[in-house]
Amino acid sequence: MIDLPQPTGADLWPGDSAKAARLNQPWRAFVALGELVVAAVALWLAFLLWHAGVVTVVTTAGDGAQLASQRYFGGHIAGALALGALCAVLVVDAVRQLLLAVSARHRRNKH
Repeated sequence: MIDLPQPTGADLWPGDSAKAARLNQPWRAFVALGELVVAAVALWLAFLLWHAGVVTVVTTAGDGAQLASQRYFGGHIAGALALGALCAVLVVDAVRQLLLAVSARHRRNKH
């Protein structure tokens, strides 16, 4: 095993103010709005895919009785579930972006 010297010191990590300056930006509210719009479109498409994946088949028997059954198409259902998962991830990230936008630190004027 090679034992390399490890750097030490307080100057290795940026301070909290540098990290806050990068994360807390008011423009993130627009990113959150865009993600919510994309999530709404994904949810709408998920419902369309789900309804396209379920088809009711009605068959008439020899004695005149009608037999109804449903046929499921796996590709459509899987696509709907994937779009639903994408929608959930986008909403969670939109909430994160919005919280970062709202908690933006403003510069204080020195008197």
